[in-house]
Amino acid sequence: MKTNLLPTPADLTLDEIMQRFSTDETAREYLEAIRWPNGVVCAHCKNSDAKRIWKIEANEAKKIRAGLYHCAECDKQFTVTVGTIFEDSHIPLRKWLVAWYLLCSSKKGISALQVQRQLGLGSYRTAWMMMHKIRHSLRDPVFSDKLTGTIEADETYVGGKTKGKGRHYMGNKTPVVSLVERGGRVRSQVMPTVTGKNLKAVLKANVDPKAKIYTDDFRGYRKAAAGFAAHESVCHSAGEYARGEVNTNSVEGYFSLLKRGVVGTFHHVSEKHLPLYLAEFDHRHNERKVTDGERTLAGLKKVEGKRLMYRSPVST
Repeated sequence: MKTNLLPTPADLTLDEIMQRFSTDETAREYLEAIRWPNGVVCAHCKNSDAKRIWKIEANEAKKIRAGLYHCAECDKQFTVTVGTIFEDSHIPLRKWLVAWYLLCSSKKGISALQVQRQLGLGSYRTAWMMMHKIRHSLRDPVFSDKLTGTIEADETYVGGKTKGKGRHYMGNKTPVVSLVERGGRVRSQVMPTVTGKNLKAVLKANVDPKAKIYTDDFRGYRKAAAGFAAHESVCHSAGEYARGEVNTNSVEGYFSLLKRGVVGTFHHVSEKHLPLYLAEFDHRHNERKVTDGERTLAGLKKVEGKRLMYRSPVST
């Protein structure tokens, strides 16, 4: 069975996505086209033989839901949502796709409360879980390649100010290290403590040895960047922010958007869930050169094998 991928217009807007996915049927057909561009694949045994998979017609009287398939290879039934964040969800699939678009097109992020209002969801908890599941799908736990060329590395601290201790108090902040491939991708991660040893591990895991490393004058980068093609730094403490092409402007620009999102949109992000928010901001940065519709499509292609279940949203 071959599924023809519905074209994603380069100028896809919220109004158009609401019209295109006005029913769960059209939303499901679109998701099938994304997950199975070359034909239906069994979610259980990965069988892709069209002669061994058939579609079961929906029958409300017999409680047979729409989009159900049967695999003769493993004798199991499945739908396109099995093995994804959509599995067992009571939220209509069309609302899921709209939520994906809202997250991927909002430069500084979108709050769960706003998503709840715009999609008419029953509770804040539902919207909160929904958005975290999308962020979980966007997260790349393992990378197949390394960053190349010129890499800007820097660290920042995410967190508010503590009463009586001011904005610069670090006891309530979470360290974040980001690596920006100049003109290309970004990879961000939470770090327990920012030390030369930890920074070296991050650079070694994510950066090609032939790359040039540009940093600020934090001493930890001296040993961390050893072994790469080159390492140069700018001395922020002396008021130096650029010396020719040596600067960290790209990574600092990324941090600026991240912090505006945390302060202006989410207001507070806990250390536990910060990696999911970083995945969201990384995705938008890495797909910044395409349209909102194409960025949404790129994100939806990552739902394969991603599930996330929460018991209760204790903190955001």
